[in-house]
Amino acid sequence: MDDEENELRNPFPSPPSHYTRYTSHNLKLLALLRDRASSQGEEPEALNQHELLSDQKDVPEWQLVQLEKPRVDWILEDPEGYYDVYGDRWFVKEKIPSLAELGGTQLYPSDPSVDRRPALLSVLKSLLVTYSNLVTSLLRPPPVSQEVRPEWDRQIEWINVLSQNLMAAANDLRPMQARCNLELMMQRQLELRREETKAVHSKCDELESKLQQLRSSTADLSTEIAKVECFHEHLPYLTIGEDIKRSPPFYPFLKERDVGNTEFEEV
Repeated sequence: MDDEENELRNPFPSPPSHYTRYTSHNLKLLALLRDRASSQGEEPEALNQHELLSDQKDVPEWQLVQLEKPRVDWILEDPEGYYDVYGDRWFVKEKIPSLAELGGTQLYPSDPSVDRRPALLSVLKSLLVTYSNLVTSLLRPPPVSQEVRPEWDRQIEWINVLSQNLMAAANDLRPMQARCNLELMMQRQLELRREETKAVHSKCDELESKLQQLRSSTADLSTEIAKVECFHEHLPYLTIGEDIKRSPPFYPFLKERDVGNTEFEEV
């Protein structure tokens, strides 16, 4: 028995000993037993499996209904439904047990709808007073008789009870604390997404402004190029002295000092 208990509490326990019963042959016998029992309008547990399966071979001595899956719906219908795994009991409906249910002395109301702050404030004041009494009792000489319980021992026991109440009340607030932390975390994530979206929009506006500037500069450059090309197309032939030459590309930018007293005549 001790070996089985230790095996159940093993972090990596071996399969249960009855796993060898889940063979293909036994599962087929179970399905056949279920069909024949349903045809008679009875439950398989209420019938003799050897009589129903008399035409089959290798019918086991143990009940085939043991191979049935657990009825989860039955467990859920039970207000205190539970299941055992690796030697530990787990309740289907999670519930935080109160201090009284755990066998302690509860000094605050169990109903969560009742305001617990006055009771917890009284517990805190009692804890401070008891601690002061404990310090005072430690300064007194020990009792003469050993049968008499020391005062400091009673004070320590009462401090233990008060501390358990404070810790249990704080643990009851864990679900509320988790909800508040989740709400704060979601709000922070929303703020971060808004900040990131605002930064993306700002960057897009900046890029749009730069693109607009590039478009404007490109349009101005195209206008200047068009003017120069138009000037070259309509540039007349000019006469410099006895030679006839084509005007230089940048004739509009020539100064009088560059051409001297040369006369330009149109041919």
